[in-house]
Amino acid sequence: MSGSLPGLAGKRVLVTGGSRGIGRATVRCLAASGASVGVAYYRASDEARRAVEEARELAPRGTHWCAGGDLAEPAECRALFERADAEFGGLDGFVGNAGIWNVDPRPIEALGPDEWRRMLDINLTSIYAGTREAARRMGPDSRIVLVSSTAAQRGEAEHSHYAASKGAINAFCKSIATELGPRSINVNAVAPGWVATDLSAPALQGEAGRAALALIPLGRVATPEDIAGPICFLLSDAARHITGEILNVNGGSVLCG
Repeated sequence: MSGSLPGLAGKRVLVTGGSRGIGRATVRCLAASGASVGVAYYRASDEARRAVEEARELAPRGTHWCAGGDLAEPAECRALFERADAEFGGLDGFVGNAGIWNVDPRPIEALGPDEWRRMLDINLTSIYAGTREAARRMGPDSRIVLVSSTAAQRGEAEHSHYAASKGAINAFCKSIATELGPRSINVNAVAPGWVATDLSAPALQGEAGRAALALIPLGRVATPEDIAGPICFLLSDAARHITGEILNVNGGSVLCG
């Protein structure tokens, strides 16, 4: 991504799920604007290190690093933010992006409790835990951006656990925005539609892919950069009077703004 956004130079931002897809593109966008970036990952350690290398090429004066962990586990989440304390000495931005989606449909009759708990742990509990730790460290003029989904607004048949986790993120975002607003901390969410990532690639093949594309008025699936730009916008000074907003980035497939 070329260009830069106002007010991001020198900012210290932690991005979860930063090793691939939307998170990786967000790391590049932030670095291109002069921010220092921490890349949190779950298992993709090699990709996370490459994301850090890319950030260093784009912003050589910044502080860029990566660390792994399961953010749904309190001790591991706390350790990640303690690493941010050591590397950054403070925190200006947090992007809660880590998440999963099951390609195989799960009708409610077949959706087991373990699958339900795993989806909510990874997609929602990690958002709660990360936001909690971030808020403890943030001063005025800080930003939190959470990654939701169009599934939060229209539902998604046979993926109810995913849609429920993302719908809860929207409600959480609005609640925390009103709570942290008096401290001049902005909290927003970006809700992507279909995005061309490793996560969604199997679902965008063949007839299913053509059917998904037919529902997008702009006629194409988003790239990770299409989502990273709005995330970085909400972290920037250009969005300093926006909070509690769910920014839909879906090519017109869900018109609910």
